[in-house]
Amino acid sequence: MSFLRRIAAGVLLAALPLVAHAEVNIKEITSPGGIDAWLVEEHSIPFVALEIRFKGGASLDAPGKRGAINLMTAILEEGAGEMDAREWAAARDALAASISFDVHNDALSISAKFLTENTDEAAELLRLALVDPRFDEEALERVRGQVLSIIQSNANDPNKIAGETFDRLAYGDHPYGSDLNGTLETVAAFTRDDMFEAKARVMARDRLYVSAVGDISEVALATLLDKLFAALPDTGAEMPEHVPYTLEGGITVVPYDTPQAVISFGQKGLKRDDDDFFPAFVMMQVVGGGGFNSRLMDEVREKRGLTYGIYAYLLPMDFSEMIAGNVATANARAGQVVEVLQAEWTKLAAKGLTQEELDRAKTFLTGSYPLRFDGNTRIANILVGMQIQGLPVSYIENRNGYVEAVTVEDIQRVAKRLIDPADLHFVIVGQPEGLDPSN
Repeated sequence: MSFLRRIAAGVLLAALPLVAHAEVNIKEITSPGGIDAWLVEEHSIPFVALEIRFKGGASLDAPGKRGAINLMTAILEEGAGEMDAREWAAARDALAASISFDVHNDALSISAKFLTENTDEAAELLRLALVDPRFDEEALERVRGQVLSIIQSNANDPNKIAGETFDRLAYGDHPYGSDLNGTLETVAAFTRDDMFEAKARVMARDRLYVSAVGDISEVALATLLDKLFAALPDTGAEMPEHVPYTLEGGITVVPYDTPQAVISFGQKGLKRDDDDFFPAFVMMQVVGGGGFNSRLMDEVREKRGLTYGIYAYLLPMDFSEMIAGNVATANARAGQVVEVLQAEWTKLAAKGLTQEELDRAKTFLTGSYPLRFDGNTRIANILVGMQIQGLPVSYIENRNGYVEAVTVEDIQRVAKRLIDPADLHFVIVGQPEGLDPSN
């Protein structure tokens, strides 16, 4: 499965159910230095969760240097200031703090958790990693080896091959069309200077989003924000342009010696701020939500026994949008799976959903929030996701109403607008039988 698909849950966090408004008292604050953040004060436990995002993520790699931001992100915790990797890690562990760094194509993310009594010391460790990372040659070579190993492993993973092939066909030279890890050649060539350049491209204040949840006041958080981010550059690299999904319908086969055919499939989608987002979101929950109540699970697994699992979902990214899906099946049954999917797409486009299906989806989507919104860290993660998608604080109060407002007529209209069986493209990795590949 490609990285685009791995981030689907994160991209749609703001569409997931949240707790009642009264339970999430969000304060929008601005530090003296002009840094914005969302805060939920919770003083019952002496603990703070901090979520930081730099929009643009690995998509901001410089031309010819794909994988630089990913490698740089992995080295941020390998020493900062006067401390080498071991010293920085030992200081973090002595504080019982957690500071982690990750990146995907739309954002570089930093998650920090620390005890209230250790706020100043933990913040200083984080500040050093943000503004004064060492990027020591020893650390660079060690992490470079790990990334090269991942790239080599992915080259032999049918799921990775399918997802990355689909992304390349759909997005070409755009960053979405290539693996954020880079290639063996690009990663092998990166220098220490490349790491500093990559950091400057993505870690800047003009693309910064922050949320905090826990035992910290507005004044204390404002002070913390300026301490952490004041020394960052004001601006970074220019954001990539929006790239339309233009892959035509068809079948692409990647021959691979494996007993199972891995299938990535998809078509064009719609933006998160589209007026039809919620009808489309509810519709795809019914069609491919992954549970045993979804249409695809019923038709492909329960009725025909063609797979153990199948799912499809909206994937609205910052710079493009698509509907994506994945399934694996025996090579001999690959053609049958494709036929069933095409038939289900045709049925959906023509008839939409039934009232019973819609009611069941609404009940699930509005009632499952207790399982999805528990703990300071998860709350902070959802809040920063709302910010980066441009959703207001009031969204929390109104979200379930948006779901409840969806009607069968809305679904029928959106299905006719969005779902096109002729545009459905399949990338199949394996030795599939019973189909006629177009590529």
